[in-house]
Amino acid sequence: MFASKNFFLAGGVGPTPNVEYLVVAGGGGGGSAFGGGGGAGGYKTATGFAVASGTAITVTVGAFGAGAPDGGGNGTKGSDSVFSTITSEGGGLGGGGAAGGNGGSGGGAGSFGGAPTFTAATGSAGSSGGQNTGSANYGTGGGGGAGAVGATGTTTVVGAGGVGLDWNSLGTFYAGGGGGAGGDAFIPASGAGGNGGGGKGGDAAVGYVGVAGGANTGGGGGAGGYLSGAWKAGGNGGKGVVIIRYADTYPAATATTGSPTITVSGGYRTYKFNDTGSITF
Repeated sequence: MFASKNFFLAGGVGPTPNVEYLVVAGGGGGGSAFGGGGGAGGYKTATGFAVASGTAITVTVGAFGAGAPDGGGNGTKGSDSVFSTITSEGGGLGGGGAAGGNGGSGGGAGSFGGAPTFTAATGSAGSSGGQNTGSANYGTGGGGGAGAVGATGTTTVVGAGGVGLDWNSLGTFYAGGGGGAGGDAFIPASGAGGNGGGGKGGDAAVGYVGVAGGANTGGGGGAGGYLSGAWKAGGNGGKGVVIIRYADTYPAATATTGSPTITVSGGYRTYKFNDTGSITF
């Protein structure tokens, strides 16, 4: 008698795993004309998510929000990311001459008035954006991140973007807020981008143009600053990302589209989507 043994061919049909996911939306674009940093894209993660076998599951990776143009104005909101029934909302826009917009992991900071908020129902983690509290000579606020609020600008300080979150303590942060900006005639400094792909605000080192959020981090774009009588552009937000992983004792997915990066390490089989695609178990 031989002892029975279960085995599965890689890519073959076998039991369907429950998966863990990270769904990060696109970051909001930074504002200009005393505008603030863009908010980080929505950040959602959970374990034990049931998936069906034999059916392609669409994965949508959210696009970044565009930064404000030269001359001043608002940025635009980031786009949502989706995995199966899970949706993360795009990051809030950085305001320019107006309030920033609410968003998934962080509201984008505005020129004046109250701080915009993240959207708890579609963000899962998040924090409000900072603000410029009422004077044209203030540094502007940073966008909110998945892990902390954006800092408020003052007469002496430019607000930093809120920090993102380190997914599973693997050393990679996602969904950091964009930094605020100053200007050569006002506060010649910039707010740091939040750890997690947040772009820093414009300063002398970058010609006062806001720095873009990191690619596939969902980071907010940095605010554009002021140079020699002209408002400079805000930075684009960072494109989102979707990561799916499960125990490597289960077989590989039977099919994928969108060219995800596939790794098998640390007891997990991991699929990282930097672009929209699909996965079939």
